[in-house]
Amino acid sequence: MRDLIEYIAKALVDHPEQVKVTEVIGERTSVIELAVAKEDLGKIIGKQGRTARAIRTILTAASTKLRKRTVLEILE
Repeated sequence: MRDLIEYIAKALVDHPEQVKVTEVIGERTSVIELAVAKEDLGKIIGKQGRTARAIRTILTAASTKLRKRTVLEILE
């Protein structure tokens, strides 16, 4: 899941070298934290949060296939 989010984020931003993805694995739920450059934050979130919602939808579909629950946190 971590690699999937990293791949999507690097494709969207202007500074892919500043994309940092960390995964905190819990017993039933994993939390993926995404940090990008301040200038690229708007590109990750998108207009009215549409891009962020789309990334979360992809993440939910992929994690459901693995029978896990994964949450995406976008860090500022």
